[in-house]
Amino acid sequence: MRRFKVTVTTAADGTATAYTPRISGKIHQIEYVKDGVNGYANGVDFTITGEATGINLWTQADVNVSAVVAPRLPTHSQAGVASLYAAGGTAVQDKIALAGDRVKIVLAQGGAAKVGAFHVVYDDA
Repeated sequence: MRRFKVTVTTAADGTATAYTPRISGKIHQIEYVKDGVNGYANGVDFTITGEATGINLWTQADVNVSAVVAPRLPTHSQAGVASLYAAGGTAVQDKIALAGDRVKIVLAQGGAAKVGAFHVVYDDA
């Protein structure tokens, strides 16, 4: 397992864009740690994707506190049909893989010159 920490500071308009280094592997979780002194304003919005493909990793509006997510992607058969659990028709999900891609972190409504950290935990095996 590996972890990249990206500290992101917002511009005067409350926006920011930051990137991890290139990673290859399955993402286990993304952790947002709100700074205890100069954290983002309540109501910050996150859009976190794979840079090359735009694959969605975490999109959430109006975040107020530290949070941890474990993003998953619905799986499909070789025919492109959604794989479902038989009993309830719920989608089968798996970790999202990136190959030589950067995680792109885009913030809005974070407040002027505010700080937060994002930890991307992934398995490079």
